[in-house]
Amino acid sequence: MNRRKYITAACGASIATIAGCSKLAGKKTLSDPKIDPGPGGGTTMTFTDNNSEIAHLSVSKRVSPDRAHLPMEIWHRQGTKIKSIKLRVWMPEIATEFPAKVAVVSPVEGDSSPPPSLSLYTPERLPGTNIEVSDLDDLSDATISTLTLIIIPNSEKAVDIKIHGTIELSSSNILGSSYTLDGEMKLSYPELAND
Repeated sequence: MNRRKYITAACGASIATIAGCSKLAGKKTLSDPKIDPGPGGGTTMTFTDNNSEIAHLSVSKRVSPDRAHLPMEIWHRQGTKIKSIKLRVWMPEIATEFPAKVAVVSPVEGDSSPPPSLSLYTPERLPGTNIEVSDLDDLSDATISTLTLIIIPNSEKAVDIKIHGTIELSSSNILGSSYTLDGEMKLSYPELAND
């Protein structure tokens, strides 16, 4: 048996297999989520790929006389990790004249990691407030249910809140796909209006 020929053939087959696998993995953008009203006035944005749920972003509804509390849940399927969460939040009725105040109850740290990196800022040429969460460490492969937004309108008439979300998911294994999830939801809170 010619060992050189055998080793060359075996290596060529391995390289072809790896090259073929790289076509299976890749990065996909999912930007047409299904928007469903939830119980108690909440809303869920669900992202699917080939009829399989990849992730969802749910917002619950809690309103006090002068503010909206928006507890969130970000679930993603097993085998993926959250790399980053970017949210833009605004109230369309007052976005340009009297922007709403936005605060964040930040995610707690994981079991063995520091708290995630969190930043808030006003985007250029777009209404609202941007919220970015990254460096999730050991929270990255769990459901995030500790992120709550607080919205304080600067108007007695503003009742609608829009949330644009962009979530980056990476795959936990070499054959899996990474995803950019991009979508927008509108929530209405008539309780915020003072007649």
